[in-house]
Amino acid sequence: MISEALIAKTALRTIEIEAEALLALKHSINADFTACVEAVFHCRGRLVVTGIGKSALVGQKIVATLNSTGTPALFMHAADAIHGDLGMLQPNDYALCISKSGETPEIKVLVPLLKNLGNTLIGMVSNCNSYLGQQAKYVLHTPISQEADPNNLAPTASTTAQMAMGDALATSLLALRGFTPLDFAQFHPGGALGKQLYLRVHDIFPNNEKPSVQREDAIQRAILEMTSKRLGATAVLDATGRLCGIITDGDLRRMLERGADINKLQARDIMNEKPKIIHKDEMAALALQMMRKNSITQLIVVDDDNKFLGFVHLHDLIREGLI
Repeated sequence: MISEALIAKTALRTIEIEAEALLALKHSINADFTACVEAVFHCRGRLVVTGIGKSALVGQKIVATLNSTGTPALFMHAADAIHGDLGMLQPNDYALCISKSGETPEIKVLVPLLKNLGNTLIGMVSNCNSYLGQQAKYVLHTPISQEADPNNLAPTASTTAQMAMGDALATSLLALRGFTPLDFAQFHPGGALGKQLYLRVHDIFPNNEKPSVQREDAIQRAILEMTSKRLGATAVLDATGRLCGIITDGDLRRMLERGADINKLQARDIMNEKPKIIHKDEMAALALQMMRKNSITQLIVVDDDNKFLGFVHLHDLIREGLI
């Protein structure tokens, strides 16, 4: 019981301290922050992010977020920079140095080199009166009263604040660029996230069977079409190929429950005249949304003239990793 209480107390204290660190950042979103964002937005080069220790790890995450939201960025480890990696910088690049204290030896060596090269320097620092805070043209202030660990030593609250400030920088730049979901998709083509943003119905339905019958076809013909093509449904068309309705497994069950004479029925007698349809150019993610909303497993795909093109099935979306 003692260990459980200690664990809970320590964990809650950590969350509270880090939450306070995040709230304190509100005061750092000021004119200095705005000027920094605008400068980076108009930068003709890249934003080169550097740091040492845990700040370096935060820097790598910030670089990844910037690149994925339209701001060209790269990471340069501060220790490696003073041993040759300064060659990564181009004349028009900006340099963002991340350091809690602003007095780290590697940063104090690196800063004059960056300034001698003519690169604009941005400091993300907890102490604005530190060496980095005084040397940087722009300061992203991440004030920290204490770390979250019981000894006030391990970078915890400080790295949380740095991460959040990096996100604030990236999202502000995203807003200035008018970055859209389609832009986002260009940088995230892989995985389920990318497919939600670029995969369209016409990319997946053509390989499926295309069960269809005419309005006047006998029910037996509809059953054969459904069973042979294994989609659990068939489209019902008129003589011109336009969609009139759909017959599903459920429609067949309801017909049998009524005791109807299948020898006297045609497709039009049991079809649903208002099937759920989707245009071939719509996003596959919309197809999934429609299936979930209507508790169905397939949609009929149509073109601009409402002509039947085929079916998109829930299994297609599962196979593509959208679920």
